[in-house]
Amino acid sequence: MVELPEDMNGEYKKALKQTLTIVGDTELLSVPPLLTVYNKAPSLNLKITALAVMQDEIGHAHIAYRLLEDLGEDKSELLYERAPHRWKNPFAFDFKLNNWIELGVFNGLFDRAGYTLLGDAFENTSYGPWKRALVKVDKEELFHLRNGETIMKLGMKNEETAKQVQDAVDWMFLMALEFFGVADNLKSRSAQIDYKLKGRTNDELRQKFMSTAVPFCESIGLKVPAHYDEEKDRFEIDVPFPCKFDIENRKWLYDQPDTWEGAIQRFKNRGPENAVFVQRIQKGAKELEELRNGGER
Repeated sequence: MVELPEDMNGEYKKALKQTLTIVGDTELLSVPPLLTVYNKAPSLNLKITALAVMQDEIGHAHIAYRLLEDLGEDKSELLYERAPHRWKNPFAFDFKLNNWIELGVFNGLFDRAGYTLLGDAFENTSYGPWKRALVKVDKEELFHLRNGETIMKLGMKNEETAKQVQDAVDWMFLMALEFFGVADNLKSRSAQIDYKLKGRTNDELRQKFMSTAVPFCESIGLKVPAHYDEEKDRFEIDVPFPCKFDIENRKWLYDQPDTWEGAIQRFKNRGPENAVFVQRIQKGAKELEELRNGGER
């Protein structure tokens, strides 16, 4: 186990910083989409649960940024001075949610992806402070995905909300698969594996995600574009992956296969709410700075 910055070489520290930045940005920027619909919760209990999930996510982000601070990064600069397109959150988090059911599918799929990734880190990471912090994070991410499953199950009990669940899964399922990164045969760097910042490859983690996501969705009557192939003993994706995505209509264009280079360019271009969501995070700090500067004048 590695405990202190002085115990790291340059490559280890760089890979660790990249990992923690992605985690911090992902955790923090999961909150603005949830805020767009949490007040549409059908009961006070569900609204309180949604707020608890968001509070957890902010706490997880704080852990990642605090560890980055230990590694020499300026936390204030990371949070309040970066341009929106420089944040490393998943493309899926650059969209408003349309209804309460989408919050549930968000938890059920995206938090499941986070639980898969962070669970692997907890099991395998060589960075001691991160491993200890993940004891708390791992349990809370499991709570989030269970909350999502509960909402999805309830949603399947009547025709109108069942359609909302299926519609949300239709665009979110492949988004969740993208969380794990490019296919293994296209990865040019393996520092995270080499330095034991994670234990499984991108494709192995994608398989682990599908091993619970696909059976759960099928068990409640949802259709997903993946299935378990008994002969190959693995889950197969039934549509082109990656493929083009119609951002305006939030629809995958299965007749237009894409490359990972094309998908990465889509990530870099960011989604429709990227700037708005980042500005929401930065708004208070910038207003406070303006007040201070005005007082100094």
